[in-house]
Amino acid sequence: MKLEFGFGEGVQAVEVPDRNLLGVLMANEVPKGLTNEAEVARALAHPIGTPRLGEIVHPGEKIAIVTSDITRPCPTWRILPALLDELYAAGCRREDIALVFALGSHRHHTQEEQRKLAGERAWAEIRCVDGDPSDCVHMGATDCGTPVDITRIVAEADRRICLGNIEYHYFAGYSGGAKAIMPGCSTREAIQSNHRMMVREEAHAGNLDSNPLRQDLEQAAAICGVDFIVNVVLDEHKQIVRAVAGDLVEAHREGCKFLDQMYLKKIDSRADIVLVSQGGAPKDLNLYQTQKALDNAKHAVKPGGTIILIGSCREGLGEKVFEQWMLSAPTPESMIERIGRDFQLGGHKAAAIAMVLKNAEIYLVSELDDDFVEKIFLKPAKSAQDALDRAFARLGPDATVLAMPYGGSTLPSESADR
Repeated sequence: MKLEFGFGEGVQAVEVPDRNLLGVLMANEVPKGLTNEAEVARALAHPIGTPRLGEIVHPGEKIAIVTSDITRPCPTWRILPALLDELYAAGCRREDIALVFALGSHRHHTQEEQRKLAGERAWAEIRCVDGDPSDCVHMGATDCGTPVDITRIVAEADRRICLGNIEYHYFAGYSGGAKAIMPGCSTREAIQSNHRMMVREEAHAGNLDSNPLRQDLEQAAAICGVDFIVNVVLDEHKQIVRAVAGDLVEAHREGCKFLDQMYLKKIDSRADIVLVSQGGAPKDLNLYQTQKALDNAKHAVKPGGTIILIGSCREGLGEKVFEQWMLSAPTPESMIERIGRDFQLGGHKAAAIAMVLKNAEIYLVSELDDDFVEKIFLKPAKSAQDALDRAFARLGPDATVLAMPYGGSTLPSESADR
């Protein structure tokens, strides 16, 4: 069977013999109603756990709309028109509304990137700015001691509205919800304090209510105060198929339930070889982001098997500390040992890759130089087909294969009762 995997703005094609292929993990078929802007309007008209947004905001209030940065596929430009209409109808003025891109630990945007994310209408009507992690307001601390240091324009707003997309997250359980605030609008120190809990057994993809890291970031967002959220679930074509609006936790949980209906994939057994991609741009801009697909793929590969990670990574590794850890470590095991005694944001991604390497070899199909890929303990391949052929050569002609074209979204599970 010929399979295609997103690779930057293009694709990587690979032929997998039918007799070896256990399956292609794609979205489950679920009943779909409205899509895109119409679905956002429906969600705004039927909020979960709060009144309608127009009943929450008041004329003259300063409003911060927090949304995702360019490393996330959240279609902010599709969400904003209906949201702005509701704010204007409530008497809010354009000059009182700011769209804030939640950078977390990521790089700043160019103006053209901001414009693309916001959409032409919002770009013309309201202020659009990157969050500034160097200018924060201390608002308190969580029970775990995580400082709630929030970028000033968000902290000093009268109302905070958070946008986001919901997909699986390898230690926060799911993206979306409170993650717009923590880590989105937080300092590096605050993010490190929260993320050090990633080593806890309960901090894994698909887990929310017993996940200490998720509980901590939701408490941080509650201390900051979030008045309303709009979160969306995207299909494999990046179209909005479900939107939820309203309460920070209640609405988010409903969105997560729908995500599970679409993307939680029951598998009967693990495979010798897993082909996995983030689905292309923007999710595979760098290895820091592409790693999320790798972490989901680890749930589908047999011990001693091979994961073929397909991602452009045209911006390199994507984060300075991550790069320093990957390039300076003498062995993968040393990164796992280091994270236990010296937690650093960025280093946590390096340790996560090292943990996968304990159980499987990893081929990386990317735009990175071969020598560089080898320095970070991965095996370079010039194409997905090249990597698959080499995996068959090692594991034998009868090796089984699972394919995950949208690995950052699809969560394999050997148990049906998650």
